[in-house]
Amino acid sequence: MMKEMNIITEKSEWIKRNVVDEPRLSELVELYEELNFKVKLVEPTESDFQEDGCNECIKGFAGRYKVIYTKPK
Repeated sequence: MMKEMNIITEKSEWIKRNVVDEPRLSELVELYEELNFKVKLVEPTESDFQEDGCNECIKGFAGRYKVIYTKPK
């Protein structure tokens, strides 16, 4: 399970969920929306690829990936 991190601002309550590409990106957005969350997609930064260890392959295709943030509606 991914650890939850409040990234954007403490006051905004957005929680970082995943860094993912298609087809899982669309599936997860749909799932979070069905669970009554607001969803924000953000371009990943270098720090997003350093959290889970080796990510050299992902870095090579960074344009395909989005960071999913959610917060309750």
